[in-house]
Amino acid sequence: MIQLNRLREEAEAMRDRLIAVRRDLHQHPELAFQEVRTAGIVAERLAQLGYEVQTGVGQTGVVGVLEGGQTTARSHTLLLRFDMDALPIQEAVDTPFKSRYDGKMHACGHDAHTAIGLGVAELLARHRGAWGGVAKFVFQPAEEIVSGALAMIRDGVLENPKPDRVLSMHVWATEEVGTIGMTDGPTMAASGAYRIAVRGRGAHGAAPHLGADPVVAAAHIVTALQTIVARNLDPLDQGVVTVGSIHGGTAPNIIPDLVEMQGTIRAFKDETLQLLRARIRQIAESVALALGVEANVTFSEAGTPALVNDPAMAQIVRQTATELFGAARVRSDYRLMGAEDCAFFLQAAPGAYVFVGAGNRAKGMTEPHHSPRFQIDEDALPIAVALLTASAIRMLGAEAQA
Repeated sequence: MIQLNRLREEAEAMRDRLIAVRRDLHQHPELAFQEVRTAGIVAERLAQLGYEVQTGVGQTGVVGVLEGGQTTARSHTLLLRFDMDALPIQEAVDTPFKSRYDGKMHACGHDAHTAIGLGVAELLARHRGAWGGVAKFVFQPAEEIVSGALAMIRDGVLENPKPDRVLSMHVWATEEVGTIGMTDGPTMAASGAYRIAVRGRGAHGAAPHLGADPVVAAAHIVTALQTIVARNLDPLDQGVVTVGSIHGGTAPNIIPDLVEMQGTIRAFKDETLQLLRARIRQIAESVALALGVEANVTFSEAGTPALVNDPAMAQIVRQTATELFGAARVRSDYRLMGAEDCAFFLQAAPGAYVFVGAGNRAKGMTEPHHSPRFQIDEDALPIAVALLTASAIRMLGAEAQA
């Protein structure tokens, strides 16, 4: 048995090292499937802590496996997942640890996730005698392009040993530091992408009657798509239809042959996602037909299922957070329409995905994720380490008391 207060104190004592690791990674961001330096740091540290380490899983992923020292009939194999990749964004905040690479930035907090993961790995190794079963750390590449989880799964990360529980997390900069978000059921949305090619017939801009204008048709399609959520979904359901990219034409006085649009769809339910797809196709094709052009709609095979928290696993994390930090700091209603490929791991085994607040209004840290001005309050690092370590010990079947 281990005391929660002790874990919290030990996590707090790691603060300076956690910050140092996070800032080093922040200065050296690596994009999806390019996380070579980051993976090397992770693999070296896990090996030092006594983990059995495997590299190159899913191209640049790292796996570390450690058996607990306690024999218990309730032991489990717990997969702890942390993502490592950065974004193709030019950092706009001038800090001493600003990104050294033009056009690359940790604008989503994965540098913090990697530092937190290594902190949790250290505490679990230090207290190996307090838990049984197997801790399987998965440091994942390419979350930002929702490809890394499947790449690691294809390389066998869900085997040898096979996890029967999953634990993961995300720092969240739009929530105050220390706030814990832990929700049962769907927590992040299923996602998909679509492309609409609107094809008309080019003409001179001064003689539009001699052509068929795909620009005007595309404008009507964009407007009509906004009715799907407002008029086709149950008001108690949730969905998003966004047009994020539209391109067509080469000059102000030329009506082009083609306009291309791309967008994303989000929903918590598979049937809702199917409805969004069906209505996008119907609206685009029908509006185009009415305006004398053609619309071809395609949907990408890439995407993610909804990220769903198992209620029993979520309760372990929620109870642990309450005991560590107090009930006033724990939210049970925090959901996002953002997508996460950790959903694939949570499809394979029941688990929990928790949000740890990392914003600070007093310090001006309020920018959302994926912003070039994104920042986090590093006080979130030891909070997350304490929470995940204590939750992991309980999810592994061992006891931890306040």
